[in-house]
Amino acid sequence: MSSLNLDDFTDLIERPDGGIRRDAEARRERQIVPPGSLGRLDELGEWLAAAQSAVPVRPVERPRVVLFAGDHGVAELGVSARPAGSAAESVREVLEGARPVSVLARRLGVPVRIVDMALDCDPASLPEDVVRHRVRRGSGRIDVEDALTTEEAEAAFRAGVAVADEEADSGTDLVVLGDVSVGGTTAAGVLVAALCGVDASVVTGRGGLVIDDLAWMRKCAAIRDALRRARPVLGDQLRLLATVGGADLAAMTGFLLQSAVRKLPVVLDGVVTAACALVAQRVAFRAPDWWLAAHDSGEPGQAKALDRMALEPLLTHGVTVGEGAGGLLALPLVQAAPKESEEPQESEEPPRPEAFEAPAEQ
Repeated sequence: MSSLNLDDFTDLIERPDGGIRRDAEARRERQIVPPGSLGRLDELGEWLAAAQSAVPVRPVERPRVVLFAGDHGVAELGVSARPAGSAAESVREVLEGARPVSVLARRLGVPVRIVDMALDCDPASLPEDVVRHRVRRGSGRIDVEDALTTEEAEAAFRAGVAVADEEADSGTDLVVLGDVSVGGTTAAGVLVAALCGVDASVVTGRGGLVIDDLAWMRKCAAIRDALRRARPVLGDQLRLLATVGGADLAAMTGFLLQSAVRKLPVVLDGVVTAACALVAQRVAFRAPDWWLAAHDSGEPGQAKALDRMALEPLLTHGVTVGEGAGGLLALPLVQAAPKESEEPQESEEPPRPEAFEAPAEQ
């Protein structure tokens, strides 16, 4: 029996300050630039103001990318273009600066943090600050067995809560949340299908590295089989994560909920983060008010989850690489909202020209 009561988050999470948001809207109406002429920048500025409880909105100065990493046993079925158990290679490439997220983060001056929850590798092969929250080595094959025990799911969830607290306490003012996984999109598809009440084919996508038709069929079958195992535990979100999620997904769910408690805005990257957000929404209905959807990756499961949470992606660039890259592409847009509000705020009448006076006659 778990000692973790997820219902507490419903009471702990408040909505962003609606009064501040109205003040930000009123301030916008007094500016020289007509309201709405800057598109979603207006909306982003008001959202940030409410999240910060500040008018005018403060610049986003200390953003951070947080990536939760794990291997999923379901990858053994050939549902991914990458070999099962190979997520650690991607983690090393991120740490070495070779992945797209690393390149973008350097250009934007944003630090990247990786949290190993269930990589299938020797923990000694990675830095201590990466592996210190690890729950287990790999997750179970969700089409035939649970991803985690209840105790492991609780430990992973608590680890996500702890990481959110660490980021909030360190002064991080916005998080780009992503994952580094192999098989993670399959687990995400199961969660979305279960929570939205749709069939496997509706949420089965092609993954980060695009898979062929045969791999897609295997992935769809795996989601279908795991979905049968998920339906009986839909009323218990922690048990759902233990049954068909994984340690990285459980940690991301805890991270999202605690970030909302700490009033720390989060930008969601792809389908895996969207699936975790959907689980978190079932726990605390006010939590999505603290999140932004970065982009539309083209994954049907992501689109379904975002639609259910009424979150509209900021960008539509078809970025499928995952690992927070799409989230980082949206970051400059979020950062531009407060900068735009630094322009002259009050509209004033232009000075009247001085009346011309003819020179006096001599």
